[in-house]
Amino acid sequence: MDCFTAKMRSNIMRAVKGKNTKPELIVRRILDNLYFKYKVHIGTLPGCPDIVFAYRKKVLFVHGCFWHRHSCKRGRKMPVSRIDYWRTKLERNKKRDLMIRRKLRMIGWQYFIIWECQTSSKNISKLTKRITKFLRSKKA
Repeated sequence: MDCFTAKMRSNIMRAVKGKNTKPELIVRRILDNLYFKYKVHIGTLPGCPDIVFAYRKKVLFVHGCFWHRHSCKRGRKMPVSRIDYWRTKLERNKKRDLMIRRKLRMIGWQYFIIWECQTSSKNISKLTKRITKFLRSKKA
C-alpha cells in the first residue's frame, strides 16, 4: 500500500525531471573540464539524446537506474504498490531504449550509456576515463 495519497503521489511524480538532472549536470561538468564541445537534447535524433557530439556522430545517454532498469540495487528496486502497472511501464522503457539504440546505429551514430549510479563522486575519475575513451575512439 502506498503511504502517500493519490494527489501527493501525483505531485511527487510530476517533480521527476527528464532533462538537466543532477547526474546529467555532473557528466556535462566532466565534459566541460575535458574541453569537449557538445549540444544537449537534440530532438531530431532518435531518443532525444542527453548529450550530442554531432561532429563525431556520437551521443551520451545519462540514464536513471530505476527508470531504465540498471542492474544496480536502485535499478532492481520495484515499487510496492501497483506492481503490474510499474512492471509494464518499466519494461516498456527498456524496450524503447533498445529501439532507440538500434535506430541510432542504423543511421551511423554511436551511443554511450552512463548510469546514474556511475556519477557518484567516488566514480568520477573512472567515469572521466570511460567517457574520454569513447569520445576519442574511432568509429566502430
